[in-house]
Amino acid sequence: MSLLESETAIKALVIATSLDPKSRSRVLAEAACQELMRREVECRLLDLKVCLLPLSGDFDSQPESVLELKREFAWATHLLFAVPIYNWDVNAAAKNAMEWLTETELGEKPVGFLCAAGGASSYMSVMSFANSLMLDFRCWIVPRIVYAVSTDFSDNDVSNPKIKERISGVVQDLLRFRLS
Repeated sequence: MSLLESETAIKALVIATSLDPKSRSRVLAEAACQELMRREVECRLLDLKVCLLPLSGDFDSQPESVLELKREFAWATHLLFAVPIYNWDVNAAAKNAMEWLTETELGEKPVGFLCAAGGASSYMSVMSFANSLMLDFRCWIVPRIVYAVSTDFSDNDVSNPKIKERISGVVQDLLRFRLS
């Protein structure tokens, strides 16, 4: 059975990685969750602002927040990272979360990206993070990403219809992957 044909139930985890209380990437995460629910897909939103992960490094000591992170990723069959773009890269919280995870939690899962950035010039910034997921964990990367800038939002909501359409497209592409 191929990756696109399996009947395994889809469980999508949307990870909001920004620590900013006024996060636009979290708005994208919430919109993606709504789209997944509209499609009757079981989904959860994991907010790293609430998860409070310590900096990775002492892998022998795993506090409850790390264990919860691992449980959420292990539960999921499909992943959507909602990331802010800082200095032409995903934020440090996203990278820190990935450092705590192993192939057991991440391995061979389809992954999509929702990016919120200050400007239009860094739309390729997610690629080093995506490459690490692909090469280190053999994740399947959805080639379409959402890349939104500040003018795409209004009153803590996605206001640009093209961005709403892209969210729907990323969700659709992510759901095409079915694990056997």
